[in-house]
Amino acid sequence: MNFYKFCVFIGLLAMLHAAYSAAQHRSYLRLTEQEFTRLPWDILIQCFFSLVLVIHGVVHIAGSFREIRASADLDNKTWEMLGNRQGFLSFNHRGKSMYQDTWDR
Repeated sequence: MNFYKFCVFIGLLAMLHAAYSAAQHRSYLRLTEQEFTRLPWDILIQCFFSLVLVIHGVVHIAGSFREIRASADLDNKTWEMLGNRQGFLSFNHRGKSMYQDTWDR
């Protein structure tokens, strides 16, 4: 676990360094009055590898993945309980005030 926290720390540190290098490259181009086309390859590669390192560490810190089943909460309920949908019954709605003349008949 400590190794993966170290991976996340080093990855974030490398990403911070890549961001600082990108800002420094931009300011260098402004000083030399050159046009910005793209970042140098070393900054892009550093950013990519630091992102992979952070993702690797975070995935292993989070633990093992579990299956997500939509019917997991329905396993312990009976069929009669599932058929009873009281949450869908609504007798106090705006249709009553919109069609008041039909309700009075």
